[in-house]
Amino acid sequence: MVREPNNKPAKRVWESVQQYTVRCGKCAKWRLIPTKEKYEQIRERIGQESFVCETGREWRPNISCNDEPDIQQDGSLMWAMDKPGVPQTPANWQRIIRVRAEGGTKFADVYYVSPSNKRLRSKVELERYLAENPSYKREGVDISRFSFQSPVALEADYVNAKRRLVATSSPDKSGILSN
Repeated sequence: MVREPNNKPAKRVWESVQQYTVRCGKCAKWRLIPTKEKYEQIRERIGQESFVCETGREWRPNISCNDEPDIQQDGSLMWAMDKPGVPQTPANWQRIIRVRAEGGTKFADVYYVSPSNKRLRSKVELERYLAENPSYKREGVDISRFSFQSPVALEADYVNAKRRLVATSSPDKSGILSN
């Protein structure tokens, strides 16, 4: 199947995430990340390279561990943690996180939107879509660059306890915030 040129504007996809944060590996203070793209770059490498406040000098020239945290877990926002090492989303694709209602069996749904505005909700759908549109593979889009794994809510009772899987702690130091 040949992909036709996309002349329609990109779909505006509403997602639940309002702010992206990372915790400093030295001082444990939370730092706001200015863009989703920068957050994804940091999240992809955080398992091998800890984030430190000085890394934030790219967007805040004088930031250091001596500064107050950018944000605190005060209960005004819903906090969730991403798994470390989730690959950065391929260029012109969008990774969308939609938080589910409280008390459900899962915290959030993750899906991807292709450059042609096709919404993909699972790895099976993505594999089928890439097979039907081989031009993406020629552009370097690979299935390994996608993760449908949902972030984990930090609020213990957000997901129905009877159906919730117990996760072990991880070295993850990146978080997402939602209203």
